[in-house]
Amino acid sequence: MGIHYDYKSTRGDKAMKKEAKRKARIEQRRAKKSLNSQKDPKEEKMHDIDKPITLEDLTNPDKN
Repeated sequence: MGIHYDYKSTRGDKAMKKEAKRKARIEQRRAKKSLNSQKDPKEEKMHDIDKPITLEDLTNPDKN
């Protein structure tokens, strides 16, 4: 039979290992994505609509 005599006998086991590895990678990506989405919930503060917008408001990033 040659060097590949056990190919058919181990085919199912190899397929199950490959599927498990693929599912583990997918779960890692999902966990990483959910962690990143929870970490940066930046809320932009809106300008008070009753107050006029000045040049200082537009150019000074540190002003609250």
